[in-house]
Amino acid sequence: MRKKLFLILTGLMVVFVLAACGTKSQDDVVKDLNGKLSDLSGYKANAKMTLKMGTESQVYNVEIWHKDPTYYRVNLENPAKDQSQMILRNDEGVFVLTPALNKSFKFQSDWPQNSSQAYLYESLIKDILEDKTAKFSTTKDYYVFETKTRYQNNKMLPFQEIKLNKGDLSPVSVKVMDSDRNALVTVEFTKVKFNANLNKSDFDMKKNMTRAQLGLPAMAKANANDSSFTVKYPTAKISGTKLIEEKDLNIEDGKRVVLTYEGKKPFTLIQEKVTAKPAAALVPTYVDGQPVDLGFTVGAISEHSITWSQNGIDYMIASKNLTKDELIEVASSVQGDMVK
Repeated sequence: MRKKLFLILTGLMVVFVLAACGTKSQDDVVKDLNGKLSDLSGYKANAKMTLKMGTESQVYNVEIWHKDPTYYRVNLENPAKDQSQMILRNDEGVFVLTPALNKSFKFQSDWPQNSSQAYLYESLIKDILEDKTAKFSTTKDYYVFETKTRYQNNKMLPFQEIKLNKGDLSPVSVKVMDSDRNALVTVEFTKVKFNANLNKSDFDMKKNMTRAQLGLPAMAKANANDSSFTVKYPTAKISGTKLIEEKDLNIEDGKRVVLTYEGKKPFTLIQEKVTAKPAAALVPTYVDGQPVDLGFTVGAISEHSITWSQNGIDYMIASKNLTKDELIEVASSVQGDMVK
């Protein structure tokens, strides 16, 4: 009897030891991620990003290249609208390119180090490492973290769920959530290649602009030379403020619409589309302001205004009454439904 009991207890101890060896704690995984970040020389990744800022979802194909320490190339493509934008960072600065319009904007900034970026692996690791109250769970194949975000408008998007493969700690998905845990931004990674072979020339602004323009579909080129567009209205509600006037203006090379909102916190929203400039006009426009991540693109924010481009249309919100968080909130919602 004693021998039988001894064998049972010994067997249970072996099971417990094996189980313990196969299970990593949150501290273990965080330590592994820190090591992964230290050894990472760069990567290539592909993902699908879905934005739910209104009742209509926007879907983007995202291609990410990163070469350590500060070279970035993020291509955002909306296949439904034949439109694309690219965010570049090299030794010269940060650029936002709109190939169909042959336009580029230049910033002097430390982007993307100053904010969360749902599609950048090292940014996700940084979010995990910096949040000492992060929640941790495991499934059969994945490690799952829920962390706070470092967005400039983190009141709107305060939380995120990050899912990583247990094998190589590669990203699987990211859900960026509002305060009610509703996922407003979802990134699903389809391919990740660590330590990819990348050169500095892969991040050259003119080279990338030329390559992107050569790959543009005919529809995108036609749309770029069409000055017509559908006016969009912000879905974010600013208490005590409403739309009182809408003006359509024909300008020399396109169309401009000015929306005027009045009330406790008045603001003006300008939407403008101009025909594409010839290739000879490829000179980056320096932007006075700091880059701000709107999810679908990088905009520029200053003390009293925010500007960005999407699907070939330039947007600007100007107000002396809106806070920076409110400027970002309204701007983020302009890509929602076309409702007044």
